[in-house]
Amino acid sequence: MNKPLPTTTFSACPHDCPSTCALDVELLSDGKIGRLRGSSLNSYTAGVICAKVARYSERLYHPDRLLKPMRRIGLKGEVRFEEISWDAALDLVAENFLQVEREHGAQSIWPYHYAGTMGMVQRDSIHRFRHSKGYSLQFDSFCTNMAWTGYVAGTGKLAGPDPREMAVSDQIVIWGTNPVATQVNVMTHAIAARKKRGAKIIVVDVYRTQTMKQADIGLVLRPGTDAALACAIMHVLFRDNLADRDYLEKYTDCPAELEAHLQTRTPEWAAKITGLDVSQIEEVAKLIGVVKKTYFRLGYGFTRSRNGAVGMHAAASIGAVTGCWQYEGGGVFHNNGAIYDLDKSRIEASDLKDPTIRALDQSLVGRILTGDKDALFGGPEVKAMLVQNTNPMSVAPEQELVRQGFAREDLFTVVHEQFMTETAQMADVVLPATQFLEHDDVYKGGGHQHLMLGPKIVDPPEGPKENIFVVNELAKRLGATDHPGFHMTSHEHIDWMLQHSGYGTLEELESGRWIDLQPDFDTSHFIKGFGHADGKFHFKPDWGRSNAPNKPLGSPMGPWNAMPELPDQWDAIEAADSEHPFRLVTAPARSFLNSTFNETDSGKKKEKQPEIWLRSEDAARFGIGDGDQVKMGNARGVVTLHARFYEDLTPGTVISEGIWPNEAFTDGKGINTLTGADPVAPYGGAAFHDTAVWLKRG
Repeated sequence: MNKPLPTTTFSACPHDCPSTCALDVELLSDGKIGRLRGSSLNSYTAGVICAKVARYSERLYHPDRLLKPMRRIGLKGEVRFEEISWDAALDLVAENFLQVEREHGAQSIWPYHYAGTMGMVQRDSIHRFRHSKGYSLQFDSFCTNMAWTGYVAGTGKLAGPDPREMAVSDQIVIWGTNPVATQVNVMTHAIAARKKRGAKIIVVDVYRTQTMKQADIGLVLRPGTDAALACAIMHVLFRDNLADRDYLEKYTDCPAELEAHLQTRTPEWAAKITGLDVSQIEEVAKLIGVVKKTYFRLGYGFTRSRNGAVGMHAAASIGAVTGCWQYEGGGVFHNNGAIYDLDKSRIEASDLKDPTIRALDQSLVGRILTGDKDALFGGPEVKAMLVQNTNPMSVAPEQELVRQGFAREDLFTVVHEQFMTETAQMADVVLPATQFLEHDDVYKGGGHQHLMLGPKIVDPPEGPKENIFVVNELAKRLGATDHPGFHMTSHEHIDWMLQHSGYGTLEELESGRWIDLQPDFDTSHFIKGFGHADGKFHFKPDWGRSNAPNKPLGSPMGPWNAMPELPDQWDAIEAADSEHPFRLVTAPARSFLNSTFNETDSGKKKEKQPEIWLRSEDAARFGIGDGDQVKMGNARGVVTLHARFYEDLTPGTVISEGIWPNEAFTDGKGINTLTGADPVAPYGGAAFHDTAVWLKRG
């Protein structure tokens, strides 16, 4: 007798990626999931997803998945735990949190989370828990601050032309991102434009990535020099009369001042800074000036530098000089975050938020947990944490301090997680979490325009619980259930948010799978004016104003007074010197997503081992051979990994792809041992790709 054929249902990818793919999920006859595919019905996903999510069953049914609550029975870091019941675990957490509140005050407790899931119910319900108890707030600073601030400084709004318009563009400039590895759908639409229209693809990055290998033109520049390239491109546009002066006069704040400023920012000037040839800069500048329907897809990678906001603003300014915003298939896009306008007040209990409570910087977790008074804003020490779906013991900068902080025996740490991560290993209580196919949630795409439903498809194994269960049950034990959000299911939260945002009902979303919220052409392309009060694109932003969507305690962070008034190269980077002759960029790996997927055998097999990529001539200076074990370090610490010769980057630049498990390194210390946590101008953020290091064989 033939076995019944698999059936298919739908979901949405929950992971920290702008693509937020619409998924078709194969359901096997035994009730398990099979392969995941991109939905061909979704106009952005267009039937394509990354390989790591396609193989999601490997992660869902992984033998090392956490299945039972556990209590630590050894010293911190010994990884000795015993299984306990959910009631016993939650009672123990509540008992310790209440004791900390009594002895040290509510702000000594810090709920800590980030993008382990991008679902708005499962991720953001932790704020309802936080606000209801008056616990310390969190200032999010890992990812977006410099990018969003730099983009909004120019446009006045975090939005832009429809990303699907790449497919009807005559030229796509992919700047500072590697979408082959990190957001595959960008390539789907760019390649479609090449096939149908003969569109050129130009890629700007600090090494020859897999994306650049598919490009018509690739520019490999020194890390942190993107603004110099952007200024030289604009210099050529003005010099050769390729600037759209009518557009500049109507839509920008100070075009004459910008043109005068750029007269000395020549391709020769930029070549010395970027390491590019003058001819490369001239060629790309002229193509950008001549091809009116040029679509700029600006990524996050080049902004994770101490001058990242300035670099983003300068790159976005090119589109205002050419006037490419006017055309379908033209314009500058980074993220569509501002189009959604969702009412999450019931999920987050925002009516209970106390703005006088400190917002602790997630990137400074090492300094915070080791008692740095400035990082603590002069307030009480953190004595307890609830860490939800994130792994600061691997992904946070200044890992030596992070390790010291989590090793404190007087710090009570609860980790709600899917695997025994480095952070879970340091916990007092570990709670097993569901994965996205095992709970209901709703997602928005930063890289596109769809609000998407991700329904529960399969039951979790006995043990794991969803995030909303944990925060609701803890609130009950802590006497904080007055807010109605604690008495709602995930379904009810989604339905309430949709209705109060004006997007219909959950039943309607279940029927349609997603809602396309892309604004009309004139709005998306700022035809009626940009998002600033004067309707202009700002070449001259006031960096001291609140251009960022999220800043703590109402104060700018970083040396914002030193930021250039107009687009310019700003030498605020952690420069190489005689003691630290290399500049390190910690780029994403294709098979990992932060520390997610680095537990799967297929991911580790594809990525092989932690490596440092450098030019052979640089390696020879230090007696390093291809494949040698090397040590790499700076004042923050030392890591041990293997050298790999890679010629397609600038001299003095080294690349390490992926956040490997700490245990994959010979000395057990991961790559973020070397990265700094100092807040970047103007509104904070960690400069993960801006690190000076030394290298030696060993």
